[in-house]
Amino acid sequence: MEHVGSGKVREIFRVSNDQLLIVASDRISAFDVVLSEEIPYKGQVLTAVSLYWFSMLDTPNHLISGDTSAMDFLTQDQQRAFAGRAMLVHTAEVVPMECVVRGYLYGSSWKEYAAGGGPTTEHLPEGLEMASRLPHPIFTPATKAASGHDESLTEAGARNLVGDDLYEELRSRSIAIYLKGAEHAAERGLILADTKFEFGRVNGEIVLIDELLTPDSSRYWPRDAWTPGAPIPSFDKQPIRDWLEGQHGWRKTPPAPTVPEEIIRRTSDRYIEAYERITSSQFTKYLTRMGAS
Repeated sequence: MEHVGSGKVREIFRVSNDQLLIVASDRISAFDVVLSEEIPYKGQVLTAVSLYWFSMLDTPNHLISGDTSAMDFLTQDQQRAFAGRAMLVHTAEVVPMECVVRGYLYGSSWKEYAAGGGPTTEHLPEGLEMASRLPHPIFTPATKAASGHDESLTEAGARNLVGDDLYEELRSRSIAIYLKGAEHAAERGLILADTKFEFGRVNGEIVLIDELLTPDSSRYWPRDAWTPGAPIPSFDKQPIRDWLEGQHGWRKTPPAPTVPEEIIRRTSDRYIEAYERITSSQFTKYLTRMGAS
C-alpha cells in the first residue's frame, strides 16, 4: 500500500483510487506536542468507538469495513498488527471546515466567553458560568489546520468559506448527530459536552468521515460530576494533561517530559472506560471479536 499521510494519531494508506485504510496508532499528543510514550490500546479504543457510532447512527459515512481479517490486500502479519485499529473507507474530497458542536460552555469557548466573547460565543447570552449547559447546542465551525490549533470561524466567515447552502446542511446535520449522541450518552450516565465532525464528498454525496464521537474528538463527562462553575473531569487524556501542567519547567514545546508509567496506565484505563460506558460492552470482547491481542 502507498503511505499517503500521517496525523498526530493516524496513518493513512491508499488501497486503490477510491479506497483508503486509516490505522489509529497509540500515539498521543498534548498541547499540540506528540509525546514519545504511547497509550496502550488507545488506537483500538478510538476505532472501536467510531465503528460503534457509525453502526448505530443512521447517517451517511465513509466506512466500508473494520474487519482486517477480510482485507485480503493485507498480509497476515498486517491483519494481526492492524486488528481492531483500522478502518477501510471510501476516499473522500474533504470539506475544509471542522464542524464543532457545543452543548456546554467549556474549554477554549469558556476562556473566550470569559474574556469578552469571540467567534464561538458570538450568539450566547450574558451571565453564563464555566460548564454551563447552553440554552441549545451551538454550531461553532473552525478551519482545519495541518498542524497546531484549528482557528475558530465566525458564522459569516464559515458561510464565506463553504457557501450558504453547504453551511446550513453541515450545521443541521452536525447538531442532529450531536443530539442523538448526547441522548445516548445520557442513558449511560455521561454528558456529551461538545464534539467535532468532519465531512467529505463521496461520489457527490456529503458524508461523515474520519472518527466519530470518540474520546479524542469529543468531551465526555460523568454526569454525577457535573457542577456549573467548576472544572469537570473528562474521559480522555486528562491525566496526562494534568501531569504535564504540573511540570513548571516545560514550555509546552518539543520535547515533552518523560511521562511516568502510572500516568500512562491511568490514561489507558480512562480511554477503555469511555468505550465501555458508551457501548455498555467489555473492551476485551471487542478485542477478541476483532482478532486483536
